[in-house]
Amino acid sequence: MYRSLVICVAFIAFCATTPMARSAEAQAQPGISAAAPSQQITRPGERASTLGAAENFTGRARVDPLFAPNETINASLAYVSFDPGARSAWHTHPAGQRLVVTAGVGLTQEWGKTAQLIRPGDAVWCPPGVKHWHGAAPDTSMTHLAMGASVDGKSVTWMARVTDEQYAAASGVAARSTQPQAVAGSQANAETLTARQQAIPLIAAFMATGDMVGLNAGLNQGLDAGLTVSEAKEILVQLYAYVGFPKSLNALGELLKVTQARRQRGIQDAPGREPSRPVLTGDELLTVGKAYQTRISGAPVTGPVMDFAPVINQFLQAHLFGDIFERDNLDWRSRELATVGALAATPGVEAQLRSHMRASLRVGLTATQLHQLIQVLAEHGEKQAAQRAKDALTQALAAAQGR
Repeated sequence: MYRSLVICVAFIAFCATTPMARSAEAQAQPGISAAAPSQQITRPGERASTLGAAENFTGRARVDPLFAPNETINASLAYVSFDPGARSAWHTHPAGQRLVVTAGVGLTQEWGKTAQLIRPGDAVWCPPGVKHWHGAAPDTSMTHLAMGASVDGKSVTWMARVTDEQYAAASGVAARSTQPQAVAGSQANAETLTARQQAIPLIAAFMATGDMVGLNAGLNQGLDAGLTVSEAKEILVQLYAYVGFPKSLNALGELLKVTQARRQRGIQDAPGREPSRPVLTGDELLTVGKAYQTRISGAPVTGPVMDFAPVINQFLQAHLFGDIFERDNLDWRSRELATVGALAATPGVEAQLRSHMRASLRVGLTATQLHQLIQVLAEHGEKQAAQRAKDALTQALAAAQGR
């Protein structure tokens, strides 16, 4: 909604200052004639996306331009999408800059001042010459519109990168401000899983085993704890890559029944949001997927199987880590909770389960939270899954400690 509203506002402002609007006025006055220029419509995909330069950004920032300055209006507009933890370097704008957050949670900070949390709908005005940075919160991606103008052909002056220490200090704002609102049975301690997070591995485990009764209960538990419908759908869609299309389709059908039954009982579940970024294609998709795979796996993925059948790694990079993990309507910690739950419930995939236990630690889940995941599985009748998860976590922690 914010994205559409901002584009409409920008378009109205643009039209009001162009010869197109003025020529219409001229044609309405006798004796005045002017050639009316035609509208120009550029479709998504016709404008090339770029990645923020490594010297000016920490982490991945993607720029999707909307329009550039021309002879009529000295301003540019673009979407800038930051991965979790990504941020700009310190910089200034000679003509100032306006930002409008359209998705996710972000941070912005002026030099010498406290960082500020920014959310969808927030509009930020940075005056000319003010040294600042902006980016995503540690665990959540963020997209904003950025509008600025140039002075003598220059729109930005880049400075030093934001250090990890500076970002960690600023991120304390996000840590205190992005905790889920309290719901019945939820836990606010960052060292424990929230009620919403506890439901995710249960949903995944019941989907993996084809237990529709358990899945129905798990979905209701998750929705009651604040899981949005979009997040629930995303979990079930992602897991097709781990347990197969048939189980994913069956689980989505069960979610449809659950949401319909809840509406009939007068329960209005939060719909959530769709991904904020356009779908990548071609080489860009493969590049992003490979980067995500390396980040989550801890190193480039190689080995005899990948050498024997390289196409499987290409599919992993382009589709699982590209198409799916690029979708920012579900955070990576939730994705790993789902993957661990599904793999723990699936006999014979212990090697993959160990790998995803290590990945869970890399994306920010703690050993305490993963032990709690195991306890949740055991308490809900998934004792064999809990034992497999326990064994995998023990080995993952030993590997992390170099034993």
